Amino acid sequence: MRKRIVIIGGGFAGINLVKHLVKSEVYEVILVDKNNYNFFPPLLYQVSTGFLDPSSITFPFRNLFRGKKNFRYRMGELLEILPEEKKIILDNGELTYDYLVLATGTKTNFFGLDQCQQHAIPMKTLEDALEMRNILLQRLEQATRIHDKSQRLPYLNMVIAGGGPTGVEISGVFAELRNNTIRKEFPELIGSGSKIYLVNGGSELLSPMSKKSQDYTYKKLSEMGVEILLNTRVVDFDGEKVLMKDGSHIYSKNLIWATGVIGHKFRGVPEDAYQRGNRIQVNAYNKVVGCDALYAIGDSAISNADPNFPEGHPQLAQVAMQQGVRLAKNLKLMEAGKEPKTFTYNDRGSMAIIGSNKAVADVPKPNLHLNGFIAWCAWLFVHLFALIDYRNRVRTFYNWSTEYLTKNQDLRLIIRPKKEELDV
Repeated sequence: MRKRIVIIGGGFAGINLVKHLVKSEVYEVILVDKNNYNFFPPLLYQVSTGFLDPSSITFPFRNLFRGKKNFRYRMGELLEILPEEKKIILDNGELTYDYLVLATGTKTNFFGLDQCQQHAIPMKTLEDALEMRNILLQRLEQATRIHDKSQRLPYLNMVIAGGGPTGVEISGVFAELRNNTIRKEFPELIGSGSKIYLVNGGSELLSPMSKKSQDYTYKKLSEMGVEILLNTRVVDFDGEKVLMKDGSHIYSKNLIWATGVIGHKFRGVPEDAYQRGNRIQVNAYNKVVGCDALYAIGDSAISNADPNFPEGHPQLAQVAMQQGVRLAKNLKLMEAGKEPKTFTYNDRGSMAIIGSNKAVADVPKPNLHLNGFIAWCAWLFVHLFALIDYRNRVRTFYNWSTEYLTKNQDLRLIIRPKKEELDV
């Protein structure tokens, strides 16, 4: 009898775990996800700003693993774990398991700011990206019908909360769109005086990266016309005005929430297993502390067992991917009666793109810093080959090449699907 491994979540961690387990006939692998596709979060912002089509960064699970006899996919959402029965309750049924792996990632954290949650635009899911594209394009169209510049500005001003890679990359894209595309395609808006604000609670952008990367990023964004507000944070937003902690405010309808994530909580996981940010405490083998046959990997997990990261691993794609691969190997070792190996994160560096021909990259070994065109090329190469399927790579490369050579992209479409319940 094959042992059944149920994996909740098909992100970086879950998909790498599946890819290495389906090669073994020992297991029956069931992937559970509320979406029927894997998507590439680092490029979500390019979908939201019309540089990429959704199909460039997504791929259906069933297509990805078709022909794998020991793989099954189940569309559903986890509601509860019954560890004594080795059973999970989904929103559409139940599943039993021999091993259960939580790879559910995180969701947007609004830090209890209810009005921000209600009115701001998050950047966490593909639905968020498409909604953002629709909203911003519609507001541009609305602005063209307003002749009073003072009344037009709130539709055009952009406020991005969060100075990490996502906030920096969105700010850079908005600056390039404003300085090039919008000027050409929306002549009615020339001279409107719109502004782009990047708000960060810390004293620097890209805080995990080197000072060279931080300084270069600040300089280039400023040159592109982005107003950077450090040591402050957004505390309220009513859909018309963004209020800062220091009492200042910005009139804008567009607050992009690119700061803060928090893990999901599930009934059946011991409450004391949840640590800061709702991350689940695991040991050196990614097994949930105090639980049998329950594992957690990726952003949803935190381990203090890695001597190089005593406070826990950073919530990065590389950590999730490496944990998925290591856990797959460990499950195979245990099935063969051998001892599993502890997880040790191999830090391959970090990078962020600022704009065309502008990026930063830090490589810890051999302590190398790159910026400008070389870093930009490295960023393109790494992200292109990190896409899950060759078809994604071809589409993305084509779109990037077209935009770079022509400075024109034709994906700025307002698509408003009907929001009605489907009878299935």
